Amino acid sequence: MRALLKFSNAVDWLSSQIGKYVIWLILASTVVSGVNAVVRKVFNVSSNAFLEVQWYLFAAAFLLAAGYTLLQGEHVKIDVVSSRLSQRAQMWIDVIGFTCFLTPVCLAVLWYGVPFFVRGFQSGEMSSNAGGLVRWPVYAMIPLGFSLLLLQGWSELIKRLAFLQGLIDDPTAKKTEKTAEEELAEAIRRLAEAKNN
Repeated sequence: MRALLKFSNAVDWLSSQIGKYVIWLILASTVVSGVNAVVRKVFNVSSNAFLEVQWYLFAAAFLLAAGYTLLQGEHVKIDVVSSRLSQRAQMWIDVIGFTCFLTPVCLAVLWYGVPFFVRGFQSGEMSSNAGGLVRWPVYAMIPLGFSLLLLQGWSELIKRLAFLQGLIDDPTAKKTEKTAEEELAEAIRRLAEAKNN
């Protein structure tokens, strides 16, 4: 289990690193969208390439961040029933979910997604829109994103099993780190208290 936990830590690190940088794709998509809207309104000129770049960036952000989102415990869950169960029962629900649902779905998407990407890459498939872009870069996001999600799912599975064996603390417990806003508010409060004393 120790080797599996090392693997899990490496996957968690990879997902964290990807999460740090993928957020910039959302900014890039927003900037492209804004520039495209301004150019269209001011100069009465539009480009399908700009629209497609914006879609590609958003698709890449969504797919590449799926593993990071799972790491942070931010995927949608239905906690109405599970929140009433014991912590061990909740862990078993996660184990079953990662094993019987997440893993097969990711493997199925990879089974069909990799050939889909390869065909698009080999053919140099282009968008059917005038001035559109090549499609293979966005097709590549499908197997890449689902590979990252699958790896993170396995990491979460390893952590749940290690917890059930009593080897690690609760992997679902949120680490309470202060946000930048909370730290600033605390610093201002300390300065105000220092002034009053």
